[in-house]
Amino acid sequence: QVQLVESGGGLVQPGGSLRLSCAASGTFFAINDMGWFRQAPGKDRELVATITSGGAPNYADSMKGRFTITRDNAKSTVYLQMNRLKTENTASYSCNAEFVVNTGFRFSSWGKGTNVTVSS
Repeated sequence: QVQLVESGGGLVQPGGSLRLSCAASGTFFAINDMGWFRQAPGKDRELVATITSGGAPNYADSMKGRFTITRDNAKSTVYLQMNRLKTENTASYSCNAEFVVNTGFRFSSWGKGTNVTVSS
């Protein structure tokens, strides 16, 4: 059984910054891609960014330039640094990861999310 727990969300003024963290725990052999997704009120969930186990990032076009995804494999943790935040970035941000168990079986898991509110 594995678990992803996000933290770092909160209320921030427009133009401000937040750093989200997502820590994986449980029993697994490895973690492949990790990523961040978000869902704003009344909208579908959308990709923010993903990162491979080797550290190669991939961003949704609208997230490029202000958001940075990184990971610490030793800590099984992925981060999302968000700068120059805008009100339209208000959403619940969720972490996703693909786990590999020692049999080679792969499965995807989601965290419960952390809320980010950008408001003055």
